[in-house]
Amino acid sequence: MSKFICIFAALFFICMIMNSNFGFVRVAAAVPLMRVADTDFNVSQIKEQITEAVEEGVEVICFPELSVVGYTCGDLFFTRRLQQNALLALEDICAFTRGKSIIVLVGAPLKVDNNLYNCAFVMTDGDVVGVVPKVNLPNTGEFYEKRWFTSGRATMEHGAAGLVPRIPTIELWGGDVPFGPDLLFNTRDYCFGIEICEDLWSPLPPSTQLAIQGAELIFNLSSSNCVTGKNAFRRQMITQQSARVHCGYIYTSSGVGESSADVVFSGSTYIAENGDLLAEGDRFLRRSSMIIQEMDVERLRVDRQRNTNFTKDQHGHFRKIYVAPIEHQNKPVEPLHRHFSPSPFLPSKADEDAYCSDVLSIQTSGLARRWEHTHADTLVVGVSGGLDSALALIVAVQTADLLGYDRTRILAVTMPCFGTSQRTYNNAVALMQAFGVTIHEIPVKDMVAQHLSDINHSLDTHDITYENAQARVRTLVLMDLANKYNGFVLGTGDMSELALGWTTYCGDQMSMYGINAGVPKTLVRYMVRYAAENIFSGALRDVMLDIIDTPVSPELLPAGSDGTIAQKTEDKVGPYELHDFFLYYFLRYGFTSEKIAYMAEMAFEDKYTADEIAHWLSVFHHRFYTQQFKRAAMPDGPKVVGVSLSPKGDWRMPSDVNEM
Repeated sequence: MSKFICIFAALFFICMIMNSNFGFVRVAAAVPLMRVADTDFNVSQIKEQITEAVEEGVEVICFPELSVVGYTCGDLFFTRRLQQNALLALEDICAFTRGKSIIVLVGAPLKVDNNLYNCAFVMTDGDVVGVVPKVNLPNTGEFYEKRWFTSGRATMEHGAAGLVPRIPTIELWGGDVPFGPDLLFNTRDYCFGIEICEDLWSPLPPSTQLAIQGAELIFNLSSSNCVTGKNAFRRQMITQQSARVHCGYIYTSSGVGESSADVVFSGSTYIAENGDLLAEGDRFLRRSSMIIQEMDVERLRVDRQRNTNFTKDQHGHFRKIYVAPIEHQNKPVEPLHRHFSPSPFLPSKADEDAYCSDVLSIQTSGLARRWEHTHADTLVVGVSGGLDSALALIVAVQTADLLGYDRTRILAVTMPCFGTSQRTYNNAVALMQAFGVTIHEIPVKDMVAQHLSDINHSLDTHDITYENAQARVRTLVLMDLANKYNGFVLGTGDMSELALGWTTYCGDQMSMYGINAGVPKTLVRYMVRYAAENIFSGALRDVMLDIIDTPVSPELLPAGSDGTIAQKTEDKVGPYELHDFFLYYFLRYGFTSEKIAYMAEMAFEDKYTADEIAHWLSVFHHRFYTQQFKRAAMPDGPKVVGVSLSPKGDWRMPSDVNEM
């Protein structure tokens, strides 16, 4: 690519990023340094954090419950002075938001019709756009909120359509403001709802109904004190609720500035998305603190779309308030705060044992069921000395052990041909010998040469016919051995190869059970390494580690003059780690190529350039769309990770669809 084209592409990409947020919404959970009942001090701290958040490009910032006055005011809540000070503080904060591109959620007490409510105020550009009262009030242990506050339920009454607002609006500073627990806040790009502290701990949190009615983000203004064990339980509740209703959940609670007469507050902050904890702040800080993260609203919408139980019911009344914050004039083009793993199919180190155990258990259980059902005497598997056949053989052996079958019932076949290197041949033989399976070595050079001669194709013409003839002859050998020994052929091809169509139709594309069809290439490599380091030892371990270090290749072209592998798959189709990244976000969420490229640039920032990512992404899309016909005829195989290419259950696409 010329220098001019590179510059043009870079400028185009920057412009594209600046004009699209790809569904990401930047949010913040803030804990201001505070003093109980000192509204002047508290407002000054809140303003400082609003300013910081604006500078960071935050779109919504959430402060703790009753943050204007403090949660531990006790009977001071009854006093006229505190109530007046709270209103003056709110007016000050509201005025401060004018001209700023941010939505601010702040907590304060509010008297309405001679009842006092614990409320969340939603402010932007100098206006209060809505006030949400707390519904579930604690009244046990150290908390006696019912002594001071009235539940937000009191603002609703039964009507013909269910619960409807009894007090739909309140008057604030000369204007009417929507009021009630039934408020949903719509912006141009997302919808959010609010619940307050104890609401989350109730049997039916308000956030459940808010989410069903359209809220994609839930903000929780909380106080929640700290005792041993509570933090872990609270974190678990937040992540589970975000998963249950497919939402982003932003939680912040009061810090150490609250009264410590009976309990201590730690300033816990969490930001979760659909079951994943994206950020957690430090606790017990003696200063203001804030965590910032991006919510992927597009991702949330995809999961809600696929969950056909996620439908609005007709019970209850919810009002949608349109919020129009000032647009960010110079939204920064910078990496997001959130991290994207370059290996989305792989487990974290902490989850490795459980995850890998599940992978092997799924594969062995599926194969065991098929082996028992077919009453086959043998299991036939081609062993090339590569990663895929190594994992297939590991699963086959473990399945035989699980069923109590002698390992000799596994017929492992190596079929050297024109491109077989000495390294892969030696590894194939060593692997079979170490496992104690029945070994068949069947050179196929003469068969392939005869076949090519029969169709009048020169052995010197190393084209697609030359390559595919070898794959199909090998499959012929495996199928006929299965017939001869009353067995069935175990396919070794993985999900990444299926996605790219890097298989020979009616060759290695076909088998009687595709054991690796649900395992992407990066996970295949990971599983072989895991098995080598945690399950096996000695010579078996050594040969597995050497297989891992061998370049991925179909070995269908003649080896180099020194006997080494000449045909390397990743030189042709691109790095599998990139393709697996593309595959995950394309299959799991249906993201656009622009968004996937944007995420990939952050995930692989130190490894691949933007041009390289764009090139291999275009290769991925082209191959994925043109190779569906191979997947449409793929054999049965177990689903292992969260996505699959099986045309019978997960991925149904016409073979002649146009590339999008």
